[in-house]
Amino acid sequence: MKVLITGITGQDGSYLAELLVSKGYEVYGLVRRNSTSNTQRIDHLPQVKLVYGDLQDSHALSQIIRAIKPDEVYNLAAQSHVRVSFDIPEYTSDATGIGALRLLEAVRHEHPKAKFYQASSSEMYGKVLAVPQDEKTPFNPRSPYACAKVFAHHTVRLYRDAYKMFACNGILFNHESPRRGDNFVTKKITKAVARIKLGKQKDLMLGNLEAKRDWGYAPEYVEAMWRMLQQPEPDDYVISTGETHSVQEFVEEAFASVGLNWKNHVKIDAQFYRPEEVDCLIGDYTKAKQKLGWQPKTTFKQLVKIMVEADLEEEKLLL
Repeated sequence: MKVLITGITGQDGSYLAELLVSKGYEVYGLVRRNSTSNTQRIDHLPQVKLVYGDLQDSHALSQIIRAIKPDEVYNLAAQSHVRVSFDIPEYTSDATGIGALRLLEAVRHEHPKAKFYQASSSEMYGKVLAVPQDEKTPFNPRSPYACAKVFAHHTVRLYRDAYKMFACNGILFNHESPRRGDNFVTKKITKAVARIKLGKQKDLMLGNLEAKRDWGYAPEYVEAMWRMLQQPEPDDYVISTGETHSVQEFVEEAFASVGLNWKNHVKIDAQFYRPEEVDCLIGDYTKAKQKLGWQPKTTFKQLVKIMVEADLEEEKLLL
């Protein structure tokens, strides 16, 4: 079995690559050609074959699909930072939204038998119209990133219906790990906690502490992606924990895990607020549990502890 993963150098891409290598897949990863290497998350996987391309280059995508003829395609690539999407909305829309369309077109024309997975996002629910959110909850996006993801999501459904492609959307709620990018709030918190504990940093600057999210553990979520493409029929699935916690709760738990009082170190900075905030996300993963046999295993407290401990070890090595 051959698989192509876009966004393979990211958090989810690296965990998915590990999973598929362990299952005996021949794994190809799409990477952009940059002046500096960004493959540290997958450098321990020599089995992975990297191919150069970009979701903004339809010709390159077609060539890659034609050459590899993958059995499965996982589209995880995106400009995925919600706050940054307000600063670069055009690029975000093109890479995250139209990029999915380009990849679908390449698969449709070059190897339509390939099974296709699209990384949809809980951010699509935006200012939520129902609690909790499931596969039938209407989308109400509140950022350029979320709007682009809604476009990609509906495009996948269109191609599934119009061209009978095996194409699935995984509506993944927030999922974290030690491999989370440094500019995401959870990683920003846990890395700061580690540095403060070791005396390398004094304060942590944050924005809205009241925002609530449904936080899960990334390695478990990539298994759900794989399970979607093993089903007899393509469909869309919410992947979540069914719990919601505020940013402040995450902060409290992270500082408490190293014996510190968060109030002595956290300061609020208006620059970290979004122009339009998403207040509360909580997913209903009933369908995934019933049809995929999937459910979350790692608790919120365990997740925070895993991330803080990993950052402590990393920061100690840099002393």
